[in-house]
Amino acid sequence: MTKLSLISLLIGSAAAFAPAPAAKTTVALNGGMDDLKAIAEKSNPVLKFYDPLELSSTTIWGNSNDETIAFLRQSEIKHGRVAMAAFVGYIVQSNGIHFPWPISTDGTPFPFAAGSPPEQWDALSDAAKWQIILFIGFLEWYSEAGGTHYMRGGVPGQFPKFSDGGLVPHPVPFNLFDPFGFSKNRSEEAKQNGLIKEINNGRAAMFGILGFISEQRVEGSVPLLKGLVTHYDGETMAPFAH
Repeated sequence: MTKLSLISLLIGSAAAFAPAPAAKTTVALNGGMDDLKAIAEKSNPVLKFYDPLELSSTTIWGNSNDETIAFLRQSEIKHGRVAMAAFVGYIVQSNGIHFPWPISTDGTPFPFAAGSPPEQWDALSDAAKWQIILFIGFLEWYSEAGGTHYMRGGVPGQFPKFSDGGLVPHPVPFNLFDPFGFSKNRSEEAKQNGLIKEINNGRAAMFGILGFISEQRVEGSVPLLKGLVTHYDGETMAPFAH
């Protein structure tokens, strides 16, 4: 995951591995390179298609080039979404904003007083950490197992509906994407514009969250953030590293 995140960050707007236009249903097996070039021109009209690492011409794990492009697009979309959530979450937590109820049944409050977001994470119990990690793992598994896989004719970035496929043994009232159905009546043009905005915002967020963490670990490494974030001596990869 870390390697894929770095790859996505390096290519940025270069290779334009963005979400596919909503009207396409077989992106992974239908003109992957054409999709890249079309998306590149929309996401960055100045730079357009630019792939210095030639990722768009490679193949991985015995898959075709179109399937590989679908994998890389899915990777960037996913990391962009995670980065957007992390960036906003970092700002919210840094300002002491938290849920008003206790974090556990014994009345323990959210660790907003522990300091910066990484320090708040450190202050969580191991049980709380693993609940979060296992829930994320479930979403990752479901995105790979549910619906039509993005490397086998599905759409990169499209999270399967919980109501489809029978993988969840009980009813789930809301889907992860658009749980209240706000976008179902949007025009196709509006949806496509929204997807381009999402990938660009995701790219910016990857730089943003890495900037926050870098400045916390190495003071002065991000001059614009010097003095705005506190130093952190802990382990940013905890509990996976010590």
